Amino acid sequence: MAQVINSKLDSLQRCLARIEARCPVLLEDLLTDLDAQDVVVLNLSRAVQISVDMALMVLASKQAPSPDTMGKAFEALAELNIISEALSMRLRKAVGFRNLAVHSYDAIRWEIVFAIAREHLNDFRDFAKHIRQHV
Repeated sequence: MAQVINSKLDSLQRCLARIEARCPVLLEDLLTDLDAQDVVVLNLSRAVQISVDMALMVLASKQAPSPDTMGKAFEALAELNIISEALSMRLRKAVGFRNLAVHSYDAIRWEIVFAIAREHLNDFRDFAKHIRQHV
């Protein structure tokens, strides 16, 4: 399991680096740069999915019941004191973003994407730190 988790952690880091490299400094620039929009949304979606995958792997290793939604995977980690409730809540919101991006791309609110890319990437880094401690 450790090797798979480490590979996912590397992938998560690459996603975050791509977001940081391509997300413009100003929201107005993101609104007009279709390539940046694609790179940011794709890598945010990937970051969420990778995080969910790792959460499920950790839960399985703890023989915890399998959650019935992606967001509940983070809730279960908080119940096991692997991550904080606050981080769990932020990551559950990220799952909501991912679901919107994957299923209703045309309904994306770019100000939310911009806020996640500019203000919440550390949520994924914090999550990665906690996962490393449990591998």
